[in-house]
Amino acid sequence: MVPSLSSISSRLRFRQLSLLIALEECGSLHKAADRMGLTQPGLTKALREIELTFGTELFVRTPKGVHPNELGLCIIRYARLIDADLGHLREEIDGVLRGGGGRVAVGSITGALHSVLIGALSELRRLQPALSIDVRENISIELLNQVNEGRLDLAICRTTVSSQAEQFDYEPLLDEAVAVAVGPQHALANARRVTLAQLGKSRWILYPGNMPLRQLLEREFLEAGLPLPPYPIETASSLATMLLLKEDPQAVALMAAATMDFCEEHQIARRLPLQIRSRHEAYGIVTRRGARLSPAAGMLVQCLRAAAQAQRASA
Repeated sequence: MVPSLSSISSRLRFRQLSLLIALEECGSLHKAADRMGLTQPGLTKALREIELTFGTELFVRTPKGVHPNELGLCIIRYARLIDADLGHLREEIDGVLRGGGGRVAVGSITGALHSVLIGALSELRRLQPALSIDVRENISIELLNQVNEGRLDLAICRTTVSSQAEQFDYEPLLDEAVAVAVGPQHALANARRVTLAQLGKSRWILYPGNMPLRQLLEREFLEAGLPLPPYPIETASSLATMLLLKEDPQAVALMAAATMDFCEEHQIARRLPLQIRSRHEAYGIVTRRGARLSPAAGMLVQCLRAAAQAQRASA
């Protein structure tokens, strides 16, 4: 039987939520007890009390440690959300008492980092200097997970990569153009005309198979009647891609146009005169469905909208 809301709220304590998070992260009663400042018997007793509150076991005990079952994972996800909200509450209280400030955690895919986020953050810092900002770069699916767990207030990414897109609110920001990049020493770096077939034997740097840029490139090769180049280097790291392009005279990569602009400005890579016909997905501002943003996060959203509008105006 599912326990009533009044039963859960009257019996569950914030420290017990921290205990559940510690158990998942440590995977061991002994290590979690050390983190929480408890004895192992004390932690075992506390876990039993939590499981009595929910009327079922939340962790599977094995000789190698403990790991959450399906219900345990569900409850831990909400524990993280509550824990994150409490952290944000503390930051906002501190900001109010000091007459300003606050905290915002934002994640971004690489292309949005170059095109809108950095400019938006500069404006945010100008408007609110006494503000703590946590910036994380990652692929869309990882950013969505962090938004869902409360680790991020918002992200600039795509929701189409998720099988549970309905869990998020999405506000489109910009369409994303793409470019084909080669290292400065590549044989085609200064060519005036390049075809996809000419790049078939180059050493491609590809995003992992479930990412939109990889899928776009696969469509491009398929429509041209060409096989996808064999033996690629696969990475979602923009830094690794840039370093490989700069060092490898045969390297080729598909990247967001805004990232390409950065690479050309700093002479990391060259843009090839090759039109990618397949349409790339837009990206936007993603938050937890129905979540109420903090004043700092709301201010960042306004700055992102302004940065996107400026990009569209200059295009």
